[in-house]
Amino acid sequence: LRRLGVSHYRFSLSWARLLPNGTAPPNPAGLAHYGRLLARLRELGVEPVVTLYHWDLPQALQDVFGGWASPVLPRLFRDYAELCFRHFGGQVRYWLTMDNPYVVAWHGYGTGRLPPGVRGGPRLGYLAAHHLLQAHAKVWHLYNDHFRPAQKGKVSIALSSHWIKPQHMTEKNIKECQKSLDFVLGWFAKPIFIDGDYPESMRSNLSSLLPEFSEAEKKYIKGTADFFALSFGATLSFQLLDSHMKFQQLESISLRQLLYWINSEYNNPQIFIVENSWFVSGTTKKDDAKYIYYLKKFIMETLKAIRYDGVNVFGYTVWSLLDGFEWHRGYSIRRGLFYVDFQSHDKKLIPKSSVLFYQKLIQKNGFPPLPENRPIEGIFPCGFAWGIVDNYIQVDMTPAQFVDSSVYVWDVHQTKKLIKVDGVYTSKRKRHCVDFAAIRLQISLLQEMHVTHFHFSLKWSLILPLGNLSLINHTLVHYYQCFASELLRVNITPVVALWQPMIENQELPVSLAKYGAWENTETVQAFVEYARFCFTSLGDYVKFWITMNEPSVKNLTYTAGHNLLKAHAKVWHLYDKEFRRSQKGKISIALQADWVEPACPFSRNDQEVADRILEFDIGWLAEPIFGSGDYPEVMRVWLHRINSVDLYNFHLPYFSEDEKKLIQGSFDFFALSHYTTTLVGSEKEDAVKYDHYLEAQMINDITWLHSPSRAAVVPWGLRKLLKWVKSKYGDVPVYVMANGIDDDQNMVHDKLRVYYIQNYISEALKAYTLDDVNLQGYFVYSFNDKTAPKYGLYSYVANQYEPKPSLKHYREIIDNNGFPGPETPELLCPEDVALCPECHFFRTRKSLLAFISFIFVAFIVTIFFIIYYSKRIERR
Repeated sequence: LRRLGVSHYRFSLSWARLLPNGTAPPNPAGLAHYGRLLARLRELGVEPVVTLYHWDLPQALQDVFGGWASPVLPRLFRDYAELCFRHFGGQVRYWLTMDNPYVVAWHGYGTGRLPPGVRGGPRLGYLAAHHLLQAHAKVWHLYNDHFRPAQKGKVSIALSSHWIKPQHMTEKNIKECQKSLDFVLGWFAKPIFIDGDYPESMRSNLSSLLPEFSEAEKKYIKGTADFFALSFGATLSFQLLDSHMKFQQLESISLRQLLYWINSEYNNPQIFIVENSWFVSGTTKKDDAKYIYYLKKFIMETLKAIRYDGVNVFGYTVWSLLDGFEWHRGYSIRRGLFYVDFQSHDKKLIPKSSVLFYQKLIQKNGFPPLPENRPIEGIFPCGFAWGIVDNYIQVDMTPAQFVDSSVYVWDVHQTKKLIKVDGVYTSKRKRHCVDFAAIRLQISLLQEMHVTHFHFSLKWSLILPLGNLSLINHTLVHYYQCFASELLRVNITPVVALWQPMIENQELPVSLAKYGAWENTETVQAFVEYARFCFTSLGDYVKFWITMNEPSVKNLTYTAGHNLLKAHAKVWHLYDKEFRRSQKGKISIALQADWVEPACPFSRNDQEVADRILEFDIGWLAEPIFGSGDYPEVMRVWLHRINSVDLYNFHLPYFSEDEKKLIQGSFDFFALSHYTTTLVGSEKEDAVKYDHYLEAQMINDITWLHSPSRAAVVPWGLRKLLKWVKSKYGDVPVYVMANGIDDDQNMVHDKLRVYYIQNYISEALKAYTLDDVNLQGYFVYSFNDKTAPKYGLYSYVANQYEPKPSLKHYREIIDNNGFPGPETPELLCPEDVALCPECHFFRTRKSLLAFISFIFVAFIVTIFFIIYYSKRIERR
């Protein structure tokens, strides 16, 4: 307790230990034990919160009277409480009469699932609850009348509850949710906090099963709590809740909403959360990441309830200090902050990661703003690439009306329409870019964004359907040429990927996909020939090439990855030797690179797992190109270990020395796609999300903001990734080639994507200005919803493109080149110095100026001829 730094400690007195027979005489050893505990807590400055009864009824009272089924028990409980008040009351300010009477009554005397295991059915369960309420009221009045004036303490009862939400937002479902809470929490809370009687929904549904209070008893029970003591957690609130008490509605672990409901339902009481937790697997020892993130969520929701909802919560208690016996679950789950080795002789204690988490949280008294979440003022360098991504541009090769070679005559007398003359044709003219009507619309949409770069991928499978140059789709190639030239015309730089894997055939020509895809070495040479054709056909328009865009390591075998790396390197060297000098472009590979964070930030084991996954996810393809020319050593060591120990058969191929030289340095920049951050741990806690191959447990921080597809929004993950790239591969130029989030298409204001773009670019700026990362560009994913549903900056409905608020927000950031503040110095880029601001009008309207000039010259020439011939006529 001293190590944790807690302000209070909740524990239970044992009725059976203090009064072994349930009645006098007391056990001196028991009294002495609790006296020592209270004295030690006082020395530590820890406030005790003491529960009189936590399900440990003396066996004699069960044998003689039938336990809580007997009306005698309330009086005997009062006598036990008086003993406790007299001996310990001077050191205790917070008393709880009993813990979770719902479980005692329903499962102790109704279902028999818990001690004393009486299967008396609903009638006996409701009768036991009746006596529990009477017993609680007797003890409260005892303290209020005889001990409060001197001891100045407070008395309540610990009530447990679930939270439930309607299946559908109908009046009937909402009433069923209210009924569910009435049948569990309201069963005890309404008599105590409202009017001394059971909820109306119970009275109308249970008829004769539910006992009745007399008017005197109602008055006696009403108001017998000095604060609302709430218990909320997996076992008591959910697992021990009978399904028929949910009334077919949906459970939820939202503590904040439950606190708000209690606040509204019970007249804004002071709330003390006296028990809150989740459980983790009994096999988990030290790194209990899952437990940490549940605690983080619950405590955050408590803080939100206080700050935003005005709920009067004055205390919070984690359950529990130590791992222990969990009733019907035995030792199969653990909920303690300290691990107990039950097999050891002295029951050795080991602090879990949750101890450090809770300790730091107490020190900070909550969640103060973190440096990584603070915005930054500043701007990006001159020439920074502001881009947008479209996996594949919309190729619409429908010709315009001007390519029809037929001859028509006008029927001026009858139909007043054009009539086609059969058998008469004019010669076909050459194709022009204006024939592709779809291009101009896409270009105009891109211009509206103010982006400087547009990134898209070519379709290898359509350009060379047979995988070689024997059949070329020249119309498609011409379309790409036109698209790139139109981009250049409006000062947007095309960024073109030669290949991007998609689901169907990995976007390879069918002939290559059928025969091994990247497993086949022939695909390497086919890719080189395809690249040569693209450089030859499009190189005059494209100066920014990506060989492979986001090759998915999750779907690659080691052999396929080996061939893919060789194909990339050969294409890079092809461009470098044969095309770079004339075309003056640059070329690299774009890797998907999501950040991986240790779930327990204090755990060395979790850090090792995170480092391992980063090498397998990013280093696998990055290290040979940007680093040593060979695979990461971490991969070779790990694969050797699991192959020998676990009888796997995963072998990482070896490069020859010539291949290493070929691959190493085959880049002009480091391009990465980044979308989210994941947490990983070393302890196996959830079999569904456990990677046996890498021995990594995927963990979800449920306090993070998530998209509809459950992608976590973690902006600082991008900054950490960029710093990692710099630390691993030096001062290489870096482009964030894709960064985006899905959103609910019904969300009118597009708030999630606005937040995402704002904060991820802010973290990119921190990487550039604070970490000295050589960041040269940032691209948002994606262009529109038609090609990337839910990710687009343009919505697409009924054949119409509409800009979303996120587009306007991104455009504003582009126009400002970042986030300039009052103290940000003005950045004068070379082209801005050379040209006056007034020149911008004329620069952006060259075609208009040319047309006006032509009209003006024609007007002058016409005037000249008119005057000239007028004078000649006069002379004649």
